[in-house]
Amino acid sequence: MDEIDTATVGEPDNVALRRATETIKRLRAQLDQRSHAGPIAVIGVGLRLAGGISDLDGFWAALREGRDLIGDMPMHRRWPFEDEWERLPTRGSFIDDALDFDPNFFGISPRAAQAIDPQHRMLLEVAWEALCHSGTDPDGLRGAAVGTFIGISGRQDYADWARRYADAHWALGNGHSFAAGRIAYTFGFTGPAVAFDTACSSSLVAITHAVQSLRRGETEIAVAGGVNLILAPGSTRVINRTGSLAPDGLCKAFDARANGFVRGEGCGLIVLKRLADAERDNDRVLGVIHGSALNQDGRSSGFSAPNGDAQRRLIEAAITDAACSPADLGLVEAHGTGTALGDPIEMSAIVAALAARNGGRTLHVGSLKTNFGHLEAASGALGLIKALLCVRDRVIPPLLHFDTLNPRVDLNGTGIRLSNQATSWSTAQSGPLAGVSSFGIIGTNAHVIVGQATSTEAMRDDRTPTETTRAQWNRVPCVPGFLGDLPPSYATVR
Repeated sequence: MDEIDTATVGEPDNVALRRATETIKRLRAQLDQRSHAGPIAVIGVGLRLAGGISDLDGFWAALREGRDLIGDMPMHRRWPFEDEWERLPTRGSFIDDALDFDPNFFGISPRAAQAIDPQHRMLLEVAWEALCHSGTDPDGLRGAAVGTFIGISGRQDYADWARRYADAHWALGNGHSFAAGRIAYTFGFTGPAVAFDTACSSSLVAITHAVQSLRRGETEIAVAGGVNLILAPGSTRVINRTGSLAPDGLCKAFDARANGFVRGEGCGLIVLKRLADAERDNDRVLGVIHGSALNQDGRSSGFSAPNGDAQRRLIEAAITDAACSPADLGLVEAHGTGTALGDPIEMSAIVAALAARNGGRTLHVGSLKTNFGHLEAASGALGLIKALLCVRDRVIPPLLHFDTLNPRVDLNGTGIRLSNQATSWSTAQSGPLAGVSSFGIIGTNAHVIVGQATSTEAMRDDRTPTETTRAQWNRVPCVPGFLGDLPPSYATVR
């Protein structure tokens, strides 16, 4: 930090005072940028989604075009549990090559790689891609104070593949804590490495903790986000018994026909830096996180029931952290699961925290789940990436499967807009910022507020280091050898 200029000595009192005051203001601004209130820059993104989507351009095209990525589980993804899958819902969004991996690229033996949860393997690849996308050489970060904050949740499906052959490799290859630890070990990061399991809010909770770590000066760079893969029937069987899956395989957020969600697979990681540091280092800034908040439902009407008052307080806390007002938000990327109970509660919180206090300005509401299903632990991270793209282009993608507003949702007298068509986002009528909500079934909630980078061109995906990186990989199906030969259906996806 700069020191007070000694040149003030001997100057007239008024000149010396003015110079000292200017220096204090400069130092205070520098302190603010490194304090709890400082903005955080998003400088890199890595992602994987159904439909072969693996970069920002592909993701944005799917959203703007209103693509529905829900389909039947591919036959090769049902192996080796075909009989069990026959008795369960198999509609969802699925990543065809989710089991492929290049162990040699990451210095992992093929035998060990077979025992590592494919979610952890995908995180390694997407972390590499996100760092490359940020213009950072991953190999140059060894020993650096880089934090790793990973949302990963639910039943450990891949443990079912081990059967009676589980060994030390399986012991170290599964378990949520190993997801963050393996990234830090592989890349040589020395900052905090933490896995978060707060159910559906896991990845946005992870991102919020990354923001806090950067603001405290605990880390210089953070890699944060989450992953969700459906690897065995067990987790689907459990969720199906709750009655929360939509019988028609469609997520109809805020619609009168809303009757549940559809499961989805995805991985999304972002690379974060303090904005002042990113500008100092001439990083390409993709967008800015202005504020975030976490809270808990506490004692609601039931253990898994959402709490509208807690959601309202959450959004208000995020607004305070971002030092903005309800009128500054023009978009809420909602949790939007498409359930008869959750949708009306969430919308009532949005009305109370924002629409009733924004002077009647237009407030758009969307939900990624209508395109990709519920990405569970990864949903918050991908929702945030979607919000950054919306902020960049000032376009609101279609809310799929929305026809008639849920009769339990009252929007009278508000400026809230839900549309099944792509809509322009006018900052003359709406605020320039976007809020992203993610709620966990255990009651832990997160909300993050994002805005544009300084340059509207900053988030153009004109840099493609991820493709260069992938050209070096030799990705092959990486499954336990003791299960026998791969079924013929694997050949159809290559």
